[in-house]
Amino acid sequence: MEPAKPMINGKKVCVVMPAYNAEKTLKKTYDEIPKDIVDNVILTDDASQDETVKLSRELDIKTFVHTENRGYGSNQKTCYQAALKSGADIVIMLHPDYQYSPKLIIPMACMIAEGIFDAVIASRILGNKAIIGGMPLYKYISNRVLTLAENLIIQQKLSEYHTGYRAFNRKVLETIPLLENSDDFVFDNQMLCQTLYFGFDVGEVSCPALYFPDASSISFSRSVTYGIGVIQTAMKYAMAKRGMGHFKIFNPKGKSLSGEPPEAT
Repeated sequence: MEPAKPMINGKKVCVVMPAYNAEKTLKKTYDEIPKDIVDNVILTDDASQDETVKLSRELDIKTFVHTENRGYGSNQKTCYQAALKSGADIVIMLHPDYQYSPKLIIPMACMIAEGIFDAVIASRILGNKAIIGGMPLYKYISNRVLTLAENLIIQQKLSEYHTGYRAFNRKVLETIPLLENSDDFVFDNQMLCQTLYFGFDVGEVSCPALYFPDASSISFSRSVTYGIGVIQTAMKYAMAKRGMGHFKIFNPKGKSLSGEPPEAT
């Protein structure tokens, strides 16, 4: 019988990777995941047009496949459902495009396992490494402007809300109404705002990010749509906190993660 892998402070750690056309970067990302503290790795594929699924299977990653493209947010919903079903206590979302360093999994997981924070985000803004790493100037400026606006609207002090590298404890994922969120890119922002809205403590670590041709990115027009969604989410947060409106994404009785993810293949 294979010996049980060591956990952090008795907590089972699961890394989830929402994938779309990640064939060129998946192996490099997977190889750097610290297997000595990670109990299992899950990949959900959103109908990739390349060999992402085949490679994932070759790497012996537990793989879930959408037969049609459902969107970035929907892919994450499948990720988190699968992670909870696996019995994970700490779930870390890592993009398989190698834009973020898998080596930060250890400090992020430790901050949650030790009870310091309920969630941890890897910020590209802390440490001033975003521009050095190749973040386009318009994205850097929009990130800073949106973050400033969001901090003012919802009265928080995060360095950014837009990183795709984040970790959550099980209670967060079971509490927030994730299934009420968008299936598009604004899902990330909605999820982080929900985490704050429901009173969970969010920490940050500095994360150098790399921008290169094979790293995933969204177009300028999609970025504009995302920015509008971010402000709308912040306004809903502020209104709900003041009892000025009722919104499904901030409703404690809203749809949370339940049901079964697609069959692993």
